[in-house]
Amino acid sequence: MYHKNSKPSLMKTKIIIPLLVLVIMTSAFSQKSSIQLTFSAVIIAAYVKLDSIKVMNRTHSGTVVIHWPDTVLTLNYLGIPEIKNDVKDLQVFQNYPNPMNGQTTIKLFVPEKGQVNLVITDMPGQQVISMERKLDKGYHYFRLTSGEENFYFFTARWKDKSRSIKILNSSSNVNRAGSLEYLGSEYSDPKLKAASEVQNLPYKLGDLLLYIGYAGTLQSGILDSATTAKTYTFQFATNIPCPGAAVVSYSGHEYNTIQIFSQCWLKENLNVGALIPVSQAMADNGIIEKYCYNNSEDSCFKYGGLYQWNEMMQYTTTQGARGICPPSWHVPSFEDWKVLNGAVDSIYRIGDDAWDQPFDVGFNVGLNLKSIHGWQAGVTNTDRFGFSALPGGSRFWSGSGCFEVGSSGYWWITMMNQTGYSFYYRMSYDHPDIYFDYTSGETGYSVRCVKNN
Repeated sequence: MYHKNSKPSLMKTKIIIPLLVLVIMTSAFSQKSSIQLTFSAVIIAAYVKLDSIKVMNRTHSGTVVIHWPDTVLTLNYLGIPEIKNDVKDLQVFQNYPNPMNGQTTIKLFVPEKGQVNLVITDMPGQQVISMERKLDKGYHYFRLTSGEENFYFFTARWKDKSRSIKILNSSSNVNRAGSLEYLGSEYSDPKLKAASEVQNLPYKLGDLLLYIGYAGTLQSGILDSATTAKTYTFQFATNIPCPGAAVVSYSGHEYNTIQIFSQCWLKENLNVGALIPVSQAMADNGIIEKYCYNNSEDSCFKYGGLYQWNEMMQYTTTQGARGICPPSWHVPSFEDWKVLNGAVDSIYRIGDDAWDQPFDVGFNVGLNLKSIHGWQAGVTNTDRFGFSALPGGSRFWSGSGCFEVGSSGYWWITMMNQTGYSFYYRMSYDHPDIYFDYTSGETGYSVRCVKNN
C-alpha cells in the first residue's frame, strides 16, 4: 500500500546523509593538528649545545623562544591531522654532514633509560665498530671518525627496537681504524614548556619560518616552511668551504663555496650563459644570456656576468626560484639576504627589524662581506666571513653601457614590487653598510646563488 509520507521520508534521508558527511568533514578540517620540530647544532661536525632557539613566522607575524634543555617545538595548526612523529620510540636521526668528510655527528633519541647497543658495519655487513652504553632518556650525540670504508650502516638497538641509517664517507682514512665517541646528551621531558608557549605563534601550513639558534655570543639562522615533523641542525662554522660541497661544477665553470653559519653560498658571482652585446635586451628564448662589462669575457671571468631580472629568474616570479643557478641552488630571496646580513653584521642581528628598511641598512655588513682586494680605495674591507664580494658594476637599463665596475657591486634578489620593479642590494667602495632598493628589471646586475636547505 502506498503511503503519502513514504516519499518525503526518503528525501529526508537523502538530505541528512550529506549533512552528516559535511559535519564530519568540517570537524576533521577544524581539528587542531601539530608538527614536531627538533633542533640541534654543530660546528662542522662537532656537537654544540644550544642556549635557546627563537622561531619567527615570516609570512605573518609572531615569535616564540624555547630555552635549554628544551630543543623540541610543537607547532599547532588547524587542518587535517598529520601523523605525528612518535617520540615514545627509539629514533636515529640522519648524520650531519652526510656524506661525511672524515668525521660526522649522529643523534639518537632514547625514550627510556636503558642499555643501548651501537653497531657500525661496512657495505659487506662486516662489523667495524661496536659500543654498548647505558643511556638516560633523551637525545644523545656521537661522533663517528671514519676509517677506510666508503659506506657505513649505523644501527642502534634498545630493548626490542632497532633503527639504522646509511652513512656515506667521502674522505677515507687508509690504514686507520674508525672510531665512535660519545659527545653528550640533551634531556627530553615530554611536557615541554614550548608546548604552551607555542600558542603565541600563529601558524598555517606553508608559512615561512625563521629559526635562530643561539650558542654563547653566536647565532645561526635557518629558513624553511614546516609541513611535517623534521629535525634541523644549526651550523656554527663559518669562513670554510661548505661541508660536502667545497666546489660546484656548473656549465663549464667551477665555483668555490663558502659556509656562513647555516647558509652555504657560492663564493663567486655566477658566470653562466652566452655573451650578448650590452645594447641588446635579453629574451626568453631557451638560452641563458649574459652581459660582460664592456662586452669583454675577461670581465665576466673576474666579476661574473650581469643579468636582467627576468633572465636571472628564468621568467618566473616565484620567491627563491632556482633561476639560472646550479641544480640544488637558488637565487636568494629577500629573507635569504636578511639572514646573511644579520649573521655578519656586528650590531643588527638575524631577525632584526632593521633589515626590513630601505636604503642604507646595517652597521658594517658591507665591510664584512666585501673582498679585501679589487675595490676602489675607500673604507677598509675585512671580508671577515669569506664571502669575497667584488664590485662588478651594472648594465644601464637602456643598454647604453656599463658603469661603476671597481666601485660598486649590485646583486638581484627574487622580489618584485606591485608596480613591476625588482629589488637588489648594493655594496659601495665608500660605505661600510649595504644599500637596499628597487629598480627596473631591464638593468643588468650580478647574481650570487645560495644552496637549498
